Amino acid sequence: MDSLGRPDTFTIRRATSVAEVAAAEYLFDGPVRAEWAERFLTAGGHHLFLAYDGGEPTPVGFVSGVETTHPDKGTEMLLYELAVAEPYRRRGLGRALVRRLDTLARERGCYGMWVLIDTGNDVALATYRSAGGKDDGSCSVVTWDFT
Repeated sequence: MDSLGRPDTFTIRRATSVAEVAAAEYLFDGPVRAEWAERFLTAGGHHLFLAYDGGEPTPVGFVSGVETTHPDKGTEMLLYELAVAEPYRRRGLGRALVRRLDTLARERGCYGMWVLIDTGNDVALATYRSAGGKDDGSCSVVTWDFT
């Protein structure tokens, strides 16, 4: 149910084409580049789920994940990015997308799933906690920018 008590009619489907990803471009941080979208969709261990409201053709949310494997740890899922269009927030869609990726990770034998969150992003933290995640409060991120 949404905040007005109406039943939500969301469906979540795996993205399989560049056109589907391009239709969700407004949800991403920047423009979708066809060659990058194709590479993501065809790479093993890369996953992108799109959420739709009823029969609407434009996605209203997405979650992406990448499996990472290490010789002494096995495979885990990195929740790479989550986005929900503004009018669809606070209706459980973000949680549903995270749970869909969680289900896939378990099906694929991952031993866990993790996500990086910007400091102070309480909304993201609440979403991930509501989907079963736990904040261990112990991470710092060091980055390299190759551009």
